Amino acid sequence: MDAMPSVAVVGASEDPAKYAYLAVQRFAARGYAVWPVHPSGQPVAGHRCFAGLGQLPGRPDVISMYVNPRIGSGLADAIAAAKPRLVILNPGADGEPVASTLRSRGLYVIEACTLVLLAQGDPLELPGSRPT
Repeated sequence: MDAMPSVAVVGASEDPAKYAYLAVQRFAARGYAVWPVHPSGQPVAGHRCFAGLGQLPGRPDVISMYVNPRIGSGLADAIAAAKPRLVILNPGADGEPVASTLRSRGLYVIEACTLVLLAQGDPLELPGSRPT
């Protein structure tokens, strides 16, 4: 990739013990521009946090979801408007109704753990993490 890839971590947490916090750190370590998203707007792991997807400074290549499926479904329009290349539904954020709601909007969705994907490589380059 020529440009630095970007990721929005929806449901980002200020708590270093939470997986969403670790995802922010590990995406940054992999060279991503990281945009935590949480209604509080409080910084996460030293990164400016955005209260909603509509406030992001650009189009995220990846959206990694750490909110329950009902909240995720409620964000479907905003996620579709962001036009990510990949949406990752982490454990607890996966399942229905969010997966089918996002897929029905033409988004490429995988149900997997972001931290596991990052341990294996760049999620945008891993087999099975992009449409064929």
